[in-house]
Amino acid sequence: MELLYSSSVGLLVACGVFLILRGRTFPVVLGLTMLSYAVNLFLFAAGRLSLNKAVVLGTGESYADPLPQALVLTAIVIGFAMTAFVVILAIRGRADLGNDHVNGVVPTPKLKKKR
Repeated sequence: MELLYSSSVGLLVACGVFLILRGRTFPVVLGLTMLSYAVNLFLFAAGRLSLNKAVVLGTGESYADPLPQALVLTAIVIGFAMTAFVVILAIRGRADLGNDHVNGVVPTPKLKKKR
């Protein structure tokens, strides 16, 4: 289970970094979202993966660590707010610049030199 979990986190990080390095704003926003999901999963795994343990203290003999769960819940809220802000920023950039490229310049295709 740990191998599958860590592979999922690694895949999310790889896809997030790949999308952040794109030239348009929508893939960048999608990459940031995937990176935030990867960080949330990483924080959740920091409390150790365990099955059949109580989430609330006092309801069982063994319980899961509540600190990573609180951190993940906070990170989800902050990540949602950050995503909303970046989407609005991308829409504003599109309206002001007329294109959705990250640096605001539409790349021109390079012409091949004829010999």
